[in-house]
Amino acid sequence: MDKQNLSESLKKLEGIANWFDNQEEVDVEKGLQKVKEGVKLIKESRKRLEEVENEFEDIKKELEN
Repeated sequence: MDKQNLSESLKKLEGIANWFDNQEEVDVEKGLQKVKEGVKLIKESRKRLEEVENEFEDIKKELEN
């Protein structure tokens, strides 16, 4: 998996939320696809945040030694 840029993921999630907000009548199929896309982005973002946290911890350990 490519390391997804967190800012890009947040913008995409915001776009999905805006899509739902702007719909007078939500097409169930399109809505389902948007939800699936959002879940994927959230999972990828959580994983990337864990990686970043681990990198910060490694740097902190290096500074302490």
